[in-house]
Amino acid sequence: MKIRVNRDVLAEAVAWAARVLPSRPVVPVLSGLLLEAGEELSLSAFDYDVSARAAIDADVAEEGSVLIPGRLLAEISRSLPADDVEIVTEGQEAVLTCGSAEFGLVTMPVEDFPTLPTMPPSIGAVGGGVFASAVAQVAPAASRDDTLPMLTGIRVDIEGESVAMAATDRYRIAARDFTWRPAGADVAVSAMVPARVLVEIAKSLRGGEVSIAMGDGVAGFESVGRSTTVRLLDEQFIDYRSRLATDWSIRADVPVTPFVNAIKRVALVAERNTAIRLSFTQGQVLIQAGGGDIGRGTEVVECELRGDDIQIAFQSQFLLDGLVGIETDLARINLESPTRPALIQDVPGDAQPAFRYLVMSLRQS
Repeated sequence: MKIRVNRDVLAEAVAWAARVLPSRPVVPVLSGLLLEAGEELSLSAFDYDVSARAAIDADVAEEGSVLIPGRLLAEISRSLPADDVEIVTEGQEAVLTCGSAEFGLVTMPVEDFPTLPTMPPSIGAVGGGVFASAVAQVAPAASRDDTLPMLTGIRVDIEGESVAMAATDRYRIAARDFTWRPAGADVAVSAMVPARVLVEIAKSLRGGEVSIAMGDGVAGFESVGRSTTVRLLDEQFIDYRSRLATDWSIRADVPVTPFVNAIKRVALVAERNTAIRLSFTQGQVLIQAGGGDIGRGTEVVECELRGDDIQIAFQSQFLLDGLVGIETDLARINLESPTRPALIQDVPGDAQPAFRYLVMSLRQS
């Protein structure tokens, strides 16, 4: 193989593909990036659960393929001088030259690299910004504990032009609805996608339109020459919609930015795993924390309250995860009692809320 490629284009593509490389590969070849030169240059990574492939323009003098240690190639690519990069295979080496810099990288056997999954059929497309926003809103509610895989995923329900995403870790539920362009009016799909993977995919594909594909236990996501496949989790999930449909007797509308900033400040004196206390009265919410060995903090933010006064407590980070997902100026906090969960949602005027976040309250000391 012999190719010449722009340094910045190569570095960006290598970094994008290398993000799925396993930190502890079960076999050595899974630590490699597969470079294949034909009409274009493709870079692929695969760990049996997630695959990534980026295609970029390159001057191909000799077609071929080579398997190069991925993390090392990523480090080298981003540190090269501002010049074109030439990669030539010579025996068991891939010689990378850029300006006066030259690296000889020991290659791995291409034939040992597993075949990447085939991209399933596309079922529709959505703008990358909408997709990334929805994933970022629901992902914080997914569990990081792999002992119950269902809780580590994001549930995706697609029916016609409507898409619903949801995640839960037992202590909160985050849900987001949005519209997209389905490949057909009768599209109806439900899937559980690993949250950690979907977050990385959404971040990296937010610049263009994202095509979503589903089939045979695999989901695929593709945009502007980059594609990722991921093995799906078991489809089992809680009936989250019924838990978000409670009737609420108390409602508080709070300006998001001042409320979030105040919680962050007051939480500085909250000891680990202690509560942030919120006292809602007519016209304001009092935020309190601390009172132990560290100190205490209080701050008042204006709010519009409908219903009785109420004092309720939450784990501060759980509360903030819901509030930062709000994309409107006001957050609506629906309450029932100090011992029941609260529902945080956006306030989009006459439309139905697109984002909803149910969070458990804490017992107050």
